[in-house]
Order: sequence, then structure tokens, then C-alpha cells
Amino acid sequence: QVQLVESGGGLVQAGDSLRLSCAKSGRAYSTYPMGWFRQAPGKEREFVAAIRWSADNPYYADSVKGRFTISRDNAKNTVYLQMNSLKPEDTAVYYCALTGLALPTTRPNDYGYWGQGTQVTVSI
Repeated sequence: QVQLVESGGGLVQAGDSLRLSCAKSGRAYSTYPMGWFRQAPGKEREFVAAIRWSADNPYYADSVKGRFTISRDNAKNTVYLQMNSLKPEDTAVYYCALTGLALPTTRPNDYGYWGQGTQVTVSI
């Protein structure tokens, strides 16, 4: 059984940094792509970043490109999201997700496993 557990969220000021972690348990899907999504109140869940098992050519939403970095440590079954230069509009619940497809996608419906989410709040 696959479980994803996020950590690292919190309350920060604009311009600060945070690093989110997502630990995967369970042997299945260990070499598959993973992604980060976020959902702000009253809005749909949106894609943030995704990464292949090989960690090359990560995907980013335009809104976070140049500020966020996704990475993974396959030995630890953990995916990270380093968030720099945070803005108030980055405030949301952040979810990590795992897809059974060969390549990462930006569509939430392509991801079959989700963590419980971690709140990120960026104040002015």
C-alpha cells in the first residue's frame, strides 16, 4: 500500500523560503513520477511541479518557475519542493502526488495517490 506524507508547511512572510518534503511508504511505484499540486480556498487544485524518477527535466508551472525547485532522493523515497521568494499568492494547501504513468503530467486526474496536504501561508 502506498502512502504519501507531506511536511514542512508553515506561516512565513513574503520573500521567505520553505522546503516541503513528501515521504513515500510502500514498495509499489517507487520509480514513477511524482508531483506537487496546491489548492487555495475557493479555487481548483493546480499543478505546481513534477519530476521523473531520474530527476531530469522537471516540470514547473509558469507561476513558480525560477522560484521553486523540485527534487527527489530515491534512496529515501522522498520528494522535496524548495520554495524561494514566496508571495502571498502562493498561499494554499500543498499536496504531493504519485502517478502510475511513465512521464509526469500537469493533470491532477493522472495522479492516483495523494498525501493529506500541508498548509503554506505567506503573509505580506
